[in-house]
Amino acid sequence: MNQINLFIELTRLKRPIGFMLLFWPCLWGLTLVYNFQSNLFNYFFYSILFLSGSILMRSAGCIVNDIADKNFDKKVERTKKRPIASGKVSVKLASIYALILCGIAFLVLINFNKLTILMALISMPLAFTYPLMKRITYWPQLFLGITFNYGLVLAWISIANEISIIPIIFYLGAIFWTLGYDTIYGFQDIKDDEIIGVKSTSIKFKNDPKKFLFISYCIFIISLFLIGVLMSFKYYYFIFMIFPILHLLIFQIKRLNTNSPSDCLNKFKSNNFLGMIIFINILIGKLL
Repeated sequence: MNQINLFIELTRLKRPIGFMLLFWPCLWGLTLVYNFQSNLFNYFFYSILFLSGSILMRSAGCIVNDIADKNFDKKVERTKKRPIASGKVSVKLASIYALILCGIAFLVLINFNKLTILMALISMPLAFTYPLMKRITYWPQLFLGITFNYGLVLAWISIANEISIIPIIFYLGAIFWTLGYDTIYGFQDIKDDEIIGVKSTSIKFKNDPKKFLFISYCIFIISLFLIGVLMSFKYYYFIFMIFPILHLLIFQIKRLNTNSPSDCLNKFKSNNFLGMIIFINILIGKLL
C-alpha cells in the first residue's frame, strides 16, 4: 500500500487538474470536428481514448519532470517532499514507471488512424524536453502550451484524417491560454525559483504580470471568436462567449493576488472550470 500511495503521489493522480488541462483541448478539438448526425458511440469512444491518453501521458510527464528537477525540488518548500526529491522513490524505479505508462499510452494511441499516430509520435521529444526549458529560457510556459494543447490538433485529425486552418488557429490561441494560467501557477514558487536560478514567465513579467496575462488571454479570446466565425456558428455561441471572457479577465486577472500562493493556486485550478465552459460553448455552436 505504501508503494501504491507513493506511485499516486508521484503521478499526481489525486490532483486531476493536470490531466484535465491536457484533456480539455482534446475534447474541444473532437467536439469541433465531429459530425453529431452520425454515430455518437464513436464520439464517446474517442473521448475516453483521449481522456485515458491524457491521464497516462500527464502521469509519465510528472515522473520525467520530477527526475529532471529532483535537485531543484529539494530546495523548494512546496516540492521538497515529492517522492523522488525526498528519496522515497529511486530514479531507476521512477523511470520504469514512466516507461510502463508510455507503453500503455501507446496501446491507446494505436486505436487512431495512421496520421494521428504519426503526429502524436512526432510530438514526444517536445513533451519530454519541457522540464529542461526552465534552465535555459524565461519561456518554459510557452513550451508547456505547445505541448499541452497539441491534443486539440490530434483530436481534429483523428476524425477528419487531415489538418486544416481551424484547429491550427484554435491551437495557437490555446497556447496563450496555457501561457497565462501557468504564469499564474509559477507565482507560487517565484521566491524559491529566483534563489535557485530557475527561469519562468512569472519571473520575467513579475513587475507587471497582469498586463502580460491580459495580452495572453486576449489572444486566446480572439481565437475563440475566429473559430466561431470559421465554423459558421450562430449567435448563441457568441453570446455564451461572455462567460469565458468574464472568467479570464475579471476572475483570473483583475482579482489575482500574485503575492498570495493560495490565491494563485485557486486561480490556476479555476481553468478546469473554464475548460468545461468552452466545451459547452462549442457544443452550443455545433448543436444549435
